[in-house]
Amino acid sequence: MLRTLKDLFETLLAPPAAGGPAVGSTPDHRLHLATAVLLVEVMRADAECSAAERQAVLGVLQQRFALADDEVARLLELAEHSARHATDFHAFTSALNDRLDHAQKVQVVEAMWSVAYADGHLTAHENHVLWRVADLLHLPHGAYIHAKLRAKAAAGR
Repeated sequence: MLRTLKDLFETLLAPPAAGGPAVGSTPDHRLHLATAVLLVEVMRADAECSAAERQAVLGVLQQRFALADDEVARLLELAEHSARHATDFHAFTSALNDRLDHAQKVQVVEAMWSVAYADGHLTAHENHVLWRVADLLHLPHGAYIHAKLRAKAAAGR
C-alpha cells in the first residue's frame, strides 16, 4: 500500500508535460491537488497559519476525497509545496473548471470559506483569495455569498 501511495503522489510532483501545469498525471490527481492547493491558499492568506485552519483543511480533504490519514497528510504536504511555488491560481482553478459542475465548484468555495472561518476571524486577505477563486471558477456573486453564509453559519459565526 505504501509503495502504491508513494507512486501515486510522486506523479503529483512530476515535471509538467510540454506547456502543461505540474499538477498531476491523471484527472483525479489534478482535481485532488488543485482543491488542496486552493484550501492551503486560504490558510496561507492569514499572517499566521493556525492549527484550527490546518485541521479544517485536513478535514475537508479527508471528507471530500475519502483518503486515509497518511494520504491526506501527504496531499497537504504536496499542496503546501505547490502553493509556495505557484505564481497564480489559474492552473488550479482550470483543473477544477475542467472537471466540476457548478454545484461542485460551489462546494469547493464553501470548503474554502470553512477554512477561513476555522480560526474565528476572517482577514481581508482571506476574503480576497476567496473572491478571486470564485471569480476564476466562474461562480456568480450570489453563489459565492451563499457559500460564505453557509460556512459562516456552520462555524457558528
